[in-house]
Amino acid sequence: MKLHRWNQIPMEQLNPAFARQALHTERMTIAYLHLKKGGVVPEHHHENEQVSMVLEGKLKFLAAGEEYVIGAGEVIQIPSNLPHRVEVLEDSVVFDLFAPVRADWLSGNDAYLRQVPGEAGPR
Repeated sequence: MKLHRWNQIPMEQLNPAFARQALHTERMTIAYLHLKKGGVVPEHHHENEQVSMVLEGKLKFLAAGEEYVIGAGEVIQIPSNLPHRVEVLEDSVVFDLFAPVRADWLSGNDAYLRQVPGEAGPR
């Protein structure tokens, strides 16, 4: 077993609207995301199954022609390889779980998260 403390995991500022703390285990990635109103995660997809729990605020997920607005206390499950986009409707804190581990985050190959909202960039 291994004990982790969120207050000892550095906050990574990805762009002016997004910051994250991430913990990578052998089989999954766990993250606290701190999102500012108006932020946008451009459409992207990944091999990882994702579960997003909104702790504070409100988000709009767009996937497969559907729109899902979720707020505090709600959870959304995103299957592997489903293209999705997220709009931050209110300042939000989100707890995300990914399986398997987000190799793109570990390698720094997550440019879509690092772009400034409103700017085009790679997916």
